[in-house]
Amino acid sequence: MSKTVVIGLDCASPQLIFERWLNELPNIKRLTKDAVYGRLKSTIPPITVPAWMSMVTGKDPGVLGLYGFRNRRDHSYENLFIANSSKVHEKTVWDILGENGKRVIVLSVPLTYPPKRVNGYLVTSFLTPDTKHNYTYPMSLRREIERVVGEYMFDVPDFRTNEKERLLRDIYEMTEKRFTLARYLLENKEWDFFMMVEIGIDRIHHGFWAFHDETHPKYVPGNPFEAAIRDYYKYVDGKIGELLAVIPEDANVMLVSDHGVKKMVGGICINEWLIDKGYLVLEEYPDTLTPFSELKVNWKKTKAWAFGGYYGRVFLNVRGREPDGVISEDEYRAFRDKIAEEIKDIPDEEGKKLDTKVFYPEELYEKTNNIPPDLIVYFDDLSWRSIGSVGSKSLWAHENDIGPDDANHDQYGMYLLKSNGVNRGVRDEDILNVAPTILKLFELKIPEDMRGREIQFP
Repeated sequence: MSKTVVIGLDCASPQLIFERWLNELPNIKRLTKDAVYGRLKSTIPPITVPAWMSMVTGKDPGVLGLYGFRNRRDHSYENLFIANSSKVHEKTVWDILGENGKRVIVLSVPLTYPPKRVNGYLVTSFLTPDTKHNYTYPMSLRREIERVVGEYMFDVPDFRTNEKERLLRDIYEMTEKRFTLARYLLENKEWDFFMMVEIGIDRIHHGFWAFHDETHPKYVPGNPFEAAIRDYYKYVDGKIGELLAVIPEDANVMLVSDHGVKKMVGGICINEWLIDKGYLVLEEYPDTLTPFSELKVNWKKTKAWAFGGYYGRVFLNVRGREPDGVISEDEYRAFRDKIAEEIKDIPDEEGKKLDTKVFYPEELYEKTNNIPPDLIVYFDDLSWRSIGSVGSKSLWAHENDIGPDDANHDQYGMYLLKSNGVNRGVRDEDILNVAPTILKLFELKIPEDMRGREIQFP
């Protein structure tokens, strides 16, 4: 039975890889000749958490009960938790493989911190606080990592920055260490299944997209970082080639991304809008731009509030559910429909209609475990982000309230599968199909509660 290697490229773009730059990416191009590949439809929402966990469990965000990095712990107004591995209660593909006697290596896959026991080796991901915390299974692996790469880098510090030269150096250093460690593990450990995720592509997109995209409002021709993203893609392709050189010729190879990327035109200040509509009532309006968590909210008069991010999350203040809820259960659905339509009517600053999409979680997901938002919002189909801070006295923004960032996420990432058992060609697939496909490659039964299906085999 062939070994399987999964190389995750967080935020990698199918347009850049398969269309614009394929001839400059010789290792990926070589893989496409014997593969099925194309766009990979991400979760709603298309962000790192929950997308990677949906990919490796075959469960949607509602089943996982994870709707973003920050999630409500209860129906109070301030009690939130940051997602981590302790909040993942579904089996991953490496759990199932391990139960079936397969040896696994898991490297930097999001939501693996704190580390859990696996039948093999695990190194945690970018949500790890630092190397002072335990970040490996077994714990002894940590000493090997320090010998191989020195101080391991989970992420680059402060990727939303104007220090672009420093950021670029950090991205390359992090990626070099990650792939050096990946190659060491492949060559020195016993394995049947190997999966790694490199987050550098996500970080370089958010840090340099406006320098690269000629259609971006902030693009300046001939800027010094115009080729930064393309050059980094070429560098990563070379690193992929180094890994391919040390794995068996007959190994199954997958390349995957959790979502894609697109330019960020601007931001909709969703809580400013809610204030203007009278749905969010403050005790006092702030003098400076203030995060929502620091606002003084009059909850007894508030009907709705929202989180910022690449997409919007709107919560309704429901009587009997929230501590000071004002919307009765009888009027909940009508009010939610009303506010959804009003959000879709928010224009840009020139009065032009945006292609805004609003989703109801219970219509998206098999279940809605934990506490979902009442509404999930894609402003202009993710060309505009959601700004949660208050104090600008404007509905529109062209600077991110949490630091420089000129890219947003796109619904479609990319995938490639090279395997003797797959029908070759170009077609779209769904992120929930990845886990069943991996189990199919190992000739294991696909659990009935996985929502996806395996990528087409003869």
